[in-house]
Amino acid sequence: MTATSHLDNALASLTGENPLEACLDALFGWLRAGEPERVGERLEALMQALDDDPERARILAEGILGRFSELEIYPSLVRLGILSREGLFSEMSTRLYDRLNPPPVDLDDSSDLLASLITRHDKPWLEALPAHGWLRLGRVLLAALDDDTRRRVRVHLQEECLYALEMLAIWVAAEELDPELMRIDERLTRIDSPFIALQREVHAFVEFRDTAAGETRRDDYPAIDHLWVMLEQCNDQVARFRRRGAGSLGSSVNASYLIERLEDTLKRIERLILLTSPQPRIACTRSGLALWRELLLATAEKGSLRAVWKKSTRMMSRSITQNKSDHGERYISRDMRSYLGLLGTAAGAGVIIAVMALIKITIESWGLSPLPQALLVSLNYGLGFVLVHLLHFTIATKQPAMTAASFAAEVERNRRGRSVSRKLGRLLLDVNRSQWAAVWGNVCAALATALVITSAAMAVSGSALLASDQIAYQLRAISPVQSLALLYAAIAGVWLFCSGIIAGFFDNRADHIQLGRRLMGHPALQRLSPARRQRLAHYLHENYGALAGNFLFGVLLGMTGYLGHLLGLPLDIRHVAFSSANLGYASFSDFQGVGLFLIGLLFVMMIGFVNLWVSFSLALMVALRSRACRIEPGVLLAGVWEEIRREPLRLFLPAVLSGRKSGQGEARQ
Repeated sequence: MTATSHLDNALASLTGENPLEACLDALFGWLRAGEPERVGERLEALMQALDDDPERARILAEGILGRFSELEIYPSLVRLGILSREGLFSEMSTRLYDRLNPPPVDLDDSSDLLASLITRHDKPWLEALPAHGWLRLGRVLLAALDDDTRRRVRVHLQEECLYALEMLAIWVAAEELDPELMRIDERLTRIDSPFIALQREVHAFVEFRDTAAGETRRDDYPAIDHLWVMLEQCNDQVARFRRRGAGSLGSSVNASYLIERLEDTLKRIERLILLTSPQPRIACTRSGLALWRELLLATAEKGSLRAVWKKSTRMMSRSITQNKSDHGERYISRDMRSYLGLLGTAAGAGVIIAVMALIKITIESWGLSPLPQALLVSLNYGLGFVLVHLLHFTIATKQPAMTAASFAAEVERNRRGRSVSRKLGRLLLDVNRSQWAAVWGNVCAALATALVITSAAMAVSGSALLASDQIAYQLRAISPVQSLALLYAAIAGVWLFCSGIIAGFFDNRADHIQLGRRLMGHPALQRLSPARRQRLAHYLHENYGALAGNFLFGVLLGMTGYLGHLLGLPLDIRHVAFSSANLGYASFSDFQGVGLFLIGLLFVMMIGFVNLWVSFSLALMVALRSRACRIEPGVLLAGVWEEIRREPLRLFLPAVLSGRKSGQGEARQ
């Protein structure tokens, strides 16, 4: 169908009960009819049709803009694109219910009118349509109106914008003493509130612009500069909320939601001030176009649960990944001392994991029903991982979820720098080398421990530690040819990623509820001396996330097989450290040659590779999204290759061993 026929449909519907709805429906129908990338061409065709027939343009302009003065515009200005005041979960439940049972539509309400015309499927063409296209269409329609109609439209738009502006300023002032904001920034009780000051300035501005003189005069509002200063101070305060909430103070869903709403409201206030103040025409036009585009896109996402969840939890996600980043720095070795220290702590963890693997084999030999066996295995894993943490040892596969957040932090810090690719390439090499150092520390210690235990058992009992069927099962379990070992390794990688998120969540929770201060005043701990209570409170506060993440990681590993049993699916996990211990017990119970042992070791390394890179990729993706930044794979790989060419040893050993001063200096950066 041509643009002219769509226009004819709109003109024919002007005799209906709501010509505005009919005209907008025809306009949007023409723009959405085709590929989103060609929406600009369709708009050009429509404007050409209007230019060729001025009478059509006049009738369409009166059908849209002529009825504009009868429409309530302020509901769109205070609702669309701004999170509601009901809170996240109430907002999500409302959106879900409205999907199942749509609310009645009031076509005199601009937000309802737009919602009846635009769906979530319109978002691609709305994003593809350039702003200047809307500008040209608006000019064509305005030019087709008579002077009285244009004046009526302008006056009505200003009245609605001023009403919405004052309403939004009152909302901002009402958030001043919210408990979440006062927790994040205790200064609010001691400083003059920029939010209340902004509301006063907006009220004075609205009174000035709402008078007859204010509508006709073109001289500036006397205190417009002070109004902009107050708005800037409010934005600075919101930025402070965001920094502190995403940092050491922790965040919550409610706090993140509230700060997002404050930020959106201040942006809308800025747009409305530009629209209603005697600003230069260019600034006013840009603000109007940006606002119109925001309203249309917000309408397209009006019923989206994903959009409101993603937007309102951004700060809490940032806080969680920031906590992981802070803890992840200790997993990256940049010099020989930290490298050897990482090997030593990984070896300590390997000893404990070898014992845990033997306990798991013993539990499975008892012949228990699936649920008791899964619970015991989960406790074995969870308590063992907690013990590893308490002894300050390092489990190799716990690194990716932590180091990915550090990598994302470096991306964010350097995304505008000139040496981004080199710095990120250097960091990626440091992360990769550190992870594989920890893997070899775990694997070698686990194999050595398995050898010692197996030899001791054979010396005491005179028989092999494992029976022949157990040996066959353990060797088959790590083989990617005879089993789904690599798929199970990927499942373990997903749980490793989840454990990092869990640890970050509980660290954020500890900051949010001020766990250390709570424990200091807890009645059950008052019998301890103040010094011991202080140490205990500080330790639990700093390690709350690590303890919870390690224990729940063990539960996830232990319950995977039981979940597969319930679902009738072949679900299991393969973890590089446990697989190496199992390889040791099986091989040393009945040694079948160096060749078979090396093949088994290769399979273990393959499991480790999948463990590491699945968890690292997922964690890096989430960390980058939480910081609203991205990396270019080609640029990153070029930086990695450049660093490898300059210092090949850096793949395996810290740069200080290369003997190059430049490498030494860069390693300390």
